[in-house]
Amino acid sequence: MIFVSIVRFWSKGWIETLYIQPLYYFPFYGFEFVKPLGGYTYVIFAVCGFSALLVALGLFYRVAIVGVFLSFTYIELIDKSTYLNHYYFVSVISFLLIFLPAHAYFSVDAYRSKRLLADKMPQWCLDSVRFFVCILYFYAGLAKVNTDWLVNAMPLKIWLPAHNDLPIIGFLFNYTWVPFVFSWVGCLYDLSIPFLLWNRRTRVAGYVAVVVFHSLTALLFPIGMFPYIMIVTALIFFSGEFYQRIIAFVSPKVSLPTEFIYPRSTYKLSSITQQLLIGVFTLFFAFQLLMPFRYLLYPGELFWTEQGYRFSWRVMLMEKAGYTQFMVKDRTGKQLIVNNNQFLTPLQEKMMATQPDMILQYAHILQDYYSKHGFISPQVYVDSYVALNGRLGRPLIAPTTDLANVSDSFQHKSWIIPFNDEIKGF
Repeated sequence: MIFVSIVRFWSKGWIETLYIQPLYYFPFYGFEFVKPLGGYTYVIFAVCGFSALLVALGLFYRVAIVGVFLSFTYIELIDKSTYLNHYYFVSVISFLLIFLPAHAYFSVDAYRSKRLLADKMPQWCLDSVRFFVCILYFYAGLAKVNTDWLVNAMPLKIWLPAHNDLPIIGFLFNYTWVPFVFSWVGCLYDLSIPFLLWNRRTRVAGYVAVVVFHSLTALLFPIGMFPYIMIVTALIFFSGEFYQRIIAFVSPKVSLPTEFIYPRSTYKLSSITQQLLIGVFTLFFAFQLLMPFRYLLYPGELFWTEQGYRFSWRVMLMEKAGYTQFMVKDRTGKQLIVNNNQFLTPLQEKMMATQPDMILQYAHILQDYYSKHGFISPQVYVDSYVALNGRLGRPLIAPTTDLANVSDSFQHKSWIIPFNDEIKGF
């Protein structure tokens, strides 16, 4: 799926549009050392795609999966304007697979090395991947337990009527009760699907639900490869016996040796290695379980400030539209209104206008630029208005704050104007 995603990205010209043409970028806090690579961006995409193909084949697996993790994560960290939950998901899964023997069976590496070949492995190796997928779904469901989603059917009440021209089902989106049904079903799906997939008796029904749910989201919403990635990822919950029956059916047609299909051996880790990996995975999952709740450390409405919003499996929960006008001044009295199009791509401007940390980053871009173009110790102010989930637009950033004099950090951004409304829930 990663290989297909890279080919799709390349073929649509998005590498040029998103990672080469922009004049400026918005790195993640703490990862400012990740720099755009210009024309070499094509090289890192090629490395990622080729490495993903090698992982799929199980050829030079250990080197290839490290290549996938490093290249994909580097691309993801270049510019937060392109942030999507499933990019983070791919990075984390790739990280987990670095430590797991995913190439021990039915791979080119296993075909070439009898010492590696095994049709059994420690149960925790499989369960660690399954557990991470469960975290994604369950936390996505918890995030939907809020008044905007369940009581007001927002933002589906905005999004669904735009698809009333779809064949067969489009007319349904004209009814006011349909967004409420979709909201409640979406929440219940996310909360229940981990248990349905993990339980052998309900697994098939759960997987059918996965296919139907994600096929529908792919039809209705422009969220790229995410639905297809989740449909494929959910296959990890099926038993080893299920896949062995498939392989037994296919192997005679491709003349694979019997000892390759039925090695009757177990992949073994030394006791020290196993204990070390279990310790690392325990810390990893503790971090994954706690990180989505870091928003509790900040005052204010999460959807408004977005402090602790990213990397917490909050999927498609809000519709935000923003407008920003920046003014640059200096102590000599010189001032001007900034034309954002001079500095940012349309996507960057759209994402920046609703996210306070990106507004601050952009203010520092303007400070650096105008300090080189005739302004003495430039000050940067912004008039910003944001509409959240159908509400009227309201100011986001205090217009009297000189953003050039503010440094980014993990501390609360006190220069964000309070929301003065409440969205109750997780």
